[in-house]
Amino acid sequence: MRNYAGKQEFLSSQITNQCFQQKDFSGYDLSGIDLRAVDLSGFNLIGADLRGANLCGCILTGANLSRANLMQAALCEADLSAADLSEAKLIEASLIETKLVRANLTRAKLCGAILLEANLTNANLTDADLTWANLTEANLNEAKLWGTNLIYAKLWDTIMPDGTIQEPQIVFFL
Repeated sequence: MRNYAGKQEFLSSQITNQCFQQKDFSGYDLSGIDLRAVDLSGFNLIGADLRGANLCGCILTGANLSRANLMQAALCEADLSAADLSEAKLIEASLIETKLVRANLTRAKLCGAILLEANLTNANLTDADLTWANLTEANLNEAKLWGTNLIYAKLWDTIMPDGTIQEPQIVFFL
């Protein structure tokens, strides 16, 4: 797919085609595509290129997005419950109010991602990189954070794995 219009037309035809039932788009170049509110539950998107894609309101429950490139993608209000996002690149992705309950984010790159009010209950964030991520009012209740990099992450009013709420840290400069 060389251009956005061609990709959009191709995917639209696949959605209405019998081939869509196979649910396999692993390795596809879907960068910049508009998939707002599309139900992609259980889809195989391993290694797919979804850079800058609009996935707002998308249903991706149980989808396999391992090693997918979702840099700067919009996933606001998407449902990624029980999705496999292991080793996915979500750098600077917008995940505002996204549901990531029981999602596997092992070794995922979430540097600079915006996870405002995201639900990460029981999510596996083992060895994930959340440097500079904004987790304001996110729910990390019972999330696994072993080896997770949270350097410079914003954790204001974030519900931590043990159920406590992270208070904002006020720093005074003299």
